[in-house]
Amino acid sequence: MQHQVEISDHEFRCLVGERAHRLLGLANTIKDCKCQQILTRPLLGELHAQAQQVEELLDAYDARNNCRWCRFRALTAALKIFSAAGYELLHIKHALPAYRLLPIERDFLAGTEEVLVFIAGILIRASRQLIDQAGSLGICLGQAVLAQQMLAEQLPPGRLSRNCRAERTNTIGEVVSLLATAFLNLASESKDVAAAGQARPEQYADYLQGSVREERLRSLELRFHNLQSQYDTYVAGTQCERQDQDLLVLRGHISVVFHLFVAATMFAHYYERHATNQRPCSMVTSQQDLVDADQLIRLLMSYFMAFIGLYIAAAEDLCRRMLRRYIVIDTIELPIPRYRGFHVRPSTLISSLVRRYGSEVKMYLDQEVYDASQPLELFRANEKINALKRRMLANLVAQSGVIDQRNSKDFAQVVQAVVSKLVEQGKVVVYERPLQVSDQPPTQADTLDAQVVSELNRLLTLGKIDVDYPFTVRFQGDRRVLQDLALLASCGYGEDQNGNNIPLPDQLRSLRN
Repeated sequence: MQHQVEISDHEFRCLVGERAHRLLGLANTIKDCKCQQILTRPLLGELHAQAQQVEELLDAYDARNNCRWCRFRALTAALKIFSAAGYELLHIKHALPAYRLLPIERDFLAGTEEVLVFIAGILIRASRQLIDQAGSLGICLGQAVLAQQMLAEQLPPGRLSRNCRAERTNTIGEVVSLLATAFLNLASESKDVAAAGQARPEQYADYLQGSVREERLRSLELRFHNLQSQYDTYVAGTQCERQDQDLLVLRGHISVVFHLFVAATMFAHYYERHATNQRPCSMVTSQQDLVDADQLIRLLMSYFMAFIGLYIAAAEDLCRRMLRRYIVIDTIELPIPRYRGFHVRPSTLISSLVRRYGSEVKMYLDQEVYDASQPLELFRANEKINALKRRMLANLVAQSGVIDQRNSKDFAQVVQAVVSKLVEQGKVVVYERPLQVSDQPPTQADTLDAQVVSELNRLLTLGKIDVDYPFTVRFQGDRRVLQDLALLASCGYGEDQNGNNIPLPDQLRSLRN
């Protein structure tokens, strides 16, 4: 193993002093500013860039594990994280008029201003402490001058005219279908995160251990970023975008949710990495005087999670309206769930899928019509299917040729023989082994055949056996829903042949959220 060379403190101090010159110059100015003075994108962008470079340098020399330098590194990280979070919120604030957001029940701009002031306070305190820490380390501040234009962001009103020729693309129905469906899928996957926005303070701890963890937020951030990227690549500037103005409204909601997720992930990261995961070190003072952890959590829940949920919900309704405008009605024939038909699990998945799109889908069984968005309707269909199975059992018993009316002393043995014959013929499946049957007939029917049929019906009702027959139903409705229903059917409606839960394809996994 190669011997690791240790850099001297003097040499490292000179290196940091040279490389952190611009960061310290920014901090030296920010520490004496008021909150509103530093809330400009030029300043926060430069602060983030400088803090990121210095943090990389500190990490290259393992400063986080050195008692003399770990505090300087922690303050640099705070400046990097919160300058980036502030930049995201300023981007949202300035882009609001172009986003065309639908009205919601809360004042988004006022909430954004509150979080920005909170962030500015952290940056001012972190700047003061960084300057103090630099002094204690013997780092010379130099004479870095902050450009005055960084403290102002003068933006004249108006936008440039859209005079580029619109590109041709797929038909508008296809574009709306792809985007709106993708958003609805993401909305379904985000339900647990949106629910955190309605949480009470005493519930925060549970959410911080689950749906509001950094890992979870970062995953959704990436998904919404991908959706925004797809829009900008295939829809922005096209004729479709000009034909349906709701596409621009949807783009605004995708963007605001994405940027809120970006900043929320930074808040969650700071809470998990820095506020609650401090390493014991005699040279590191508590960071409670830098960031109020309780306030950080409150804003993470009541601002970020709440507004993410509100804007997703508003856009869900928009997407369903858009889809209904371009709906294509189709019909598809699918097998019923193999294990016990439309019982709880498959019925719930089917109805959840249909409700996600918000369009009407009907299910046909013989001459009966059922609402596929309602689990109870599917349960009702299952009653009809079970009635058909009971009639089939009577015919199968009669055709089995097993029952001998003259030798019927052991009723259980006769039933077992009939079941074995039907299993051998592929007409019946058995879910309980060994199969427990009654010693006595459940009814006082006149014939042994009728008594055996009655016992098989009892076993069918209890889910111990089932008729193995390729029953099918027809679904009629939005072609997009039918395509997903076909995919769901192809994976057994989420079950194997014995009724065990199995993974769903990525496209459908949100149905279980």
